[in-house]
Amino acid sequence: MTTTTTTSTTTARPAPAAPHRPVALVTGGTSGIGLAVVRDLAARGHRVFLCARTAQDVKRTVEELRAEGLDVAGAAADVRSREAVAELVAATVAEWDAPVSVLVNNAGRSGGGPTAGISDELWYDVIDTNLNSVFLLTREVLVRGGLGGAPWGRIINIASTAGKQGVLLGAPYSASKHAVVGFTKALGKELAPAGITVNAVCPGYVETPMAQRVRAGYAAAWDTTAEDVQEQFEAKIPLGRYATPQEVAAMVGYLTTDLAASVTAQALNVCGGLGNF
Repeated sequence: MTTTTTTSTTTARPAPAAPHRPVALVTGGTSGIGLAVVRDLAARGHRVFLCARTAQDVKRTVEELRAEGLDVAGAAADVRSREAVAELVAATVAEWDAPVSVLVNNAGRSGGGPTAGISDELWYDVIDTNLNSVFLLTREVLVRGGLGGAPWGRIINIASTAGKQGVLLGAPYSASKHAVVGFTKALGKELAPAGITVNAVCPGYVETPMAQRVRAGYAAAWDTTAEDVQEQFEAKIPLGRYATPQEVAAMVGYLTTDLAASVTAQALNVCGGLGNF
């Protein structure tokens, strides 16, 4: 008697493909990591709408990037404000008469010091800027920006290695970034069935205007020089140097590609080996 065995194969459901020239909204897009992200995404063919608090900075940045041949627009917005966020998302959709497919929540600020001396104003402003803005922008883009219900989408939150470990004299900042990582992981699971990925990029020390202000703050707290602070920080980094904004932007850019469709609910370090967690 001959028996025949059959094997069944299952075909994985193909991941949805990105729309042609997707619209990306990048907050805090006029300097540092945000500006590098805007350049990278625009060079990849995205239509990018950027924001910052100062209209003059937005106007200057948009003009410079358009002169480079990049498809960029922008508006001033205070991402701490629900009303300003609604206007920002509406302006992004109206600019190209297309939904937002990529949201990069990059706007943020530093802040800290001895915890006993931290004012209510500082604490709440760090939380509003670094955390609450991420929620407000994400909700608005999902509800009125066209991302909710779309077959493809990317949400990328710029967190920090400070969102995975405590940072000396940085309790407000570290608390806000830990929360961004948690929000990212929860939302990533929630939106995965819809084909929308949600990830956090966690820079370590990156050479930006913010990094200069942070070094100055530590120098004042430790009664030393900013150069000495930088040497101390670099000594902790296995690569021995700060990362560049362009290196962080490259990770963001990768996460917007179709090849990154299986990467979601993750917090990915760009830190020169500073953190391996």
